[in-house]
Amino acid sequence: MDIKVMDNKWIGKRTIRPDGADKVTGRAAFGADHSLPGMLWGKVLRSPHPHAIIKSINLSKAASLPGVKAVMSGDDLPIIPLDKPLMVGPADMRYVSRNIMARDKVMYAGHAVAAVAATSSRIAQEALALIEVDYEILPHVIDVEEAMRPDAPVLHDFLFTGGVTPKPETPSNIANRLEFKIGDLDAGFAAADVTVERTFRTKPVHQGYIEPHACLVRVAMDGQATIWSSSQGHFMVRNATAKLTGMAVADIHAIPMEIGGGFGGKTIVYLEPLAMILARKSGSPVKMMMSREEVFRATGPTSGSYNTVKIGATKKGKITAASAVFRFQAGAFPGAPARPAAMCAFAPYNIENVESVGIDVVMNRAKSNAYRAPGSPIAAHAVESTLDELADKLGIDPVEFRLQNAAAEGVKSAYGPTFKKIGFVETLQAAKAHPHYDAPLGPNQGRGVACGFWFNVGGESSAQLHINEDGTVTVITGHPDIGGSRASMVNIAAEMLGIDYRNVRAQIGDTNAIGISATTGGSRVTFSAGMAVTKVTELVKQTLRERAAKIWDIDVEAVVWEDGNARPAGSNAGEFDPLSLADLAAKATATGGPINGQVSINAQGAAPAFATHICDVEVDPETGRVEIIRYTAVQDAGRAVHPSYVEGQIQGGVAQGVGWALNEEYIYDEAGQLENPGFLDYRMPVASDLPMIDTVIVEIPNADHPHGVRGVGEVPIVPPMAAVANAIQDAAGLRLNDLPMSPPKVLAALDKIPRE
Repeated sequence: MDIKVMDNKWIGKRTIRPDGADKVTGRAAFGADHSLPGMLWGKVLRSPHPHAIIKSINLSKAASLPGVKAVMSGDDLPIIPLDKPLMVGPADMRYVSRNIMARDKVMYAGHAVAAVAATSSRIAQEALALIEVDYEILPHVIDVEEAMRPDAPVLHDFLFTGGVTPKPETPSNIANRLEFKIGDLDAGFAAADVTVERTFRTKPVHQGYIEPHACLVRVAMDGQATIWSSSQGHFMVRNATAKLTGMAVADIHAIPMEIGGGFGGKTIVYLEPLAMILARKSGSPVKMMMSREEVFRATGPTSGSYNTVKIGATKKGKITAASAVFRFQAGAFPGAPARPAAMCAFAPYNIENVESVGIDVVMNRAKSNAYRAPGSPIAAHAVESTLDELADKLGIDPVEFRLQNAAAEGVKSAYGPTFKKIGFVETLQAAKAHPHYDAPLGPNQGRGVACGFWFNVGGESSAQLHINEDGTVTVITGHPDIGGSRASMVNIAAEMLGIDYRNVRAQIGDTNAIGISATTGGSRVTFSAGMAVTKVTELVKQTLRERAAKIWDIDVEAVVWEDGNARPAGSNAGEFDPLSLADLAAKATATGGPINGQVSINAQGAAPAFATHICDVEVDPETGRVEIIRYTAVQDAGRAVHPSYVEGQIQGGVAQGVGWALNEEYIYDEAGQLENPGFLDYRMPVASDLPMIDTVIVEIPNADHPHGVRGVGEVPIVPPMAAVANAIQDAAGLRLNDLPMSPPKVLAALDKIPRE
């Protein structure tokens, strides 16, 4: 499509967000805000043990409590065989089924073992106390290194390490091993003049979304069910719930609510199948909500990890070889983001000899889940820290070192693709030219840089566009809006129709109102839904041209659509006054009926995104506290359809990455119990912890998208941990490779430095 990428009226403008007024006034309806007459309250009983056999469950006392209308256990869910995968998106329902409700064994403290529905939340809570569970306690393991040992307690007797030949004869906690390799690693390291090899450890961290998981489920007399929930994909909710409860997909109507944050943590179901079973049993609607403590204990944070990285380079600064092994905590069931970590690790760089290995390890923790660019921040923390140390040994400026080795158009990545036009070099150049990079530093202050990569994805998207009777426009897509997609779709539709964006309304269609649309995640929605909206708008523009041609009684090829009007293509077509969108809408009944269109696509051509961050810190030598005093994030957005949202995504990712770097971690005791399941003890950054995060948007258009779009939301969280670590090294001479770099760790490291 011939669309001018950089010369637009609405694309690239800071238009008023469609959801803004409702959210700041409290009118927006989130997952827990919907209620129905006669609804019941559902509650979940969770295991107090990290690993135990369930010898028996007695639900009778709970079922007989006045006000209790339904009880359930794992026996009420259909058994999904283990012999072959059953996928909903990237999630394997074999494991999701066993995660949402335990059967024979509990695999972590917080694992669901039973659920009840009662006429009040208080009665439901009382009923949980009446459920009798007989456990046989088993040894547990919660650390990735311990779980990989030959003598570690084995969680699953059905799990044999995949990706190795021959297939192991005994089960293991190592679920899978994969690798990406190009060139000759031994020859590459032999050619290096300087080599750095280091180990890194990270702790699990939570996405920190404001809104806990919540849903409401109603099942009609004919078996047709409706789900209201807050998620990153209501089509995912419908499909997963159907498979986990044995229902037909067509029997479930999923309605999206507003979402109070997800960041990958709401890409799978926890409560919806349980509420469905309870609603079917009771004959009444069932509402379920997690407490904040349940969110921490029972939903997936990102993985913790133990990693090794080795990089070699010549004296002139050419990287000759790089290798890495990433060992990721999957939690109780397989599925850690070890693959994307191995994919992303060295992708920003042009290195001829690479080996990148990912290992997926199970242990007695809550099943891990996605968190913004899953796997890539952990990989970047290790790689970018090692690169900085290597640059220092070579005496080369860290940005210049990266520029010398930066991937560009035509470079084949270790994970497979050959890059088309990308903007990594441009982000490095913009960072180096930024006033921040050469700004003076004070005592105990230091500066660090780091880069990040995410490959981005496309996938299924559907869109509808309706011309209303008065000429206003409604655009409908099927993706929950977690990063401004409604505003972006408004800008795109208004741009293409040539009308004021204020005359366009954006909506999120439910599963009965729009075609299948994949989950919001992976930085895919503005890219893929933008393609769908572009295609459907082109269809509607063709219809508008046909209607004008009919009114004028000329051939449709003689009609053009320009600046919101149908016009004759030239004087030879005839002398006619332009017909506006409102004019054609008013004549729609007489010219053929309603004017609308629908498109469903499987979007291809997602282009990778890159970022370069500059971070200044000040290290307090007395307390070990690290303060972020300045931060600049440079990122290639392809085309910033709505710059304010792009800036917000970048700033949010940086804030989360800084928390990951300095304070956030899951803390377990020796009994396998989470000790900090709440925001009072789980230390996330607050406004006073951060300066204003400056952003620089680089725009290198994606040639495979009609508006040049690249995904934005994943990359900002990738560089911060390494950027902070490199800044601490510059400020205090401390190379800290284990996260978080909390005050006690920093102070302990400072105390080891000889003082004059």
